[in-house]
Amino acid sequence: MNDKAQTSQLLLLMILMFAMLFVFGDPNIRNVIAVSLNAVFAPLIGFNGQYPLLTIFLAGIIVVFLSSFFTNLFTDWKAMGKAQETSRAFQKELSKARREGNTNRVNKLMKMQPQIMQMTTKSSGGMFKPMFFLFLFIAPIFMWLTYYLGNLRYFYFTVPWAEGVSLFGRAIGIMSNWFLLYLLFSMVVGQVIRQGLKYFTWTERWQNFRKSFKFSLK
Repeated sequence: MNDKAQTSQLLLLMILMFAMLFVFGDPNIRNVIAVSLNAVFAPLIGFNGQYPLLTIFLAGIIVVFLSSFFTNLFTDWKAMGKAQETSRAFQKELSKARREGNTNRVNKLMKMQPQIMQMTTKSSGGMFKPMFFLFLFIAPIFMWLTYYLGNLRYFYFTVPWAEGVSLFGRAIGIMSNWFLLYLLFSMVVGQVIRQGLKYFTWTERWQNFRKSFKFSLK
């Protein structure tokens, strides 16, 4: 990855972050997005407001799946693993040469350092691209979930250790109870989804699909 490509991706990431801050910071924009998505997700996973925990769970699955899918789509795990192994071997040799006081060896290794850094940067360059899809798909789903739960007529749930727990109560700091549940669901299910997709990315079928995917953010 050359300097121009790295600069372009960094600029794109900064623009996306600014856009997300602008969208999340404007209640009117958030409301328009949420209302628009409500026509799709309310009939799909809303269950007429009767099962809010199931709605949170399914929304978490959708978000984790999309984020994991696009991360795997743009990440070459083989290249990243090779770059990490090379970097570890390089650091090991460099440390050994410094301990032994082998100045010539240190100088030779230091000349190789830019190549090692370039390999590492190139292998991880695709990690920026999922941010585009995070903004387009994942963030709006989260906006809809906040909107949908806020308009329920009854937003309490029961757990083994308590009854009548409010979805919007704050049992832990400033974090709402529903968001805490959302995080727990996402972490548990996310591990399964991410590992499954990561395993699938090693298959020939995925490699062929990845090569045929022409969309590129440059």
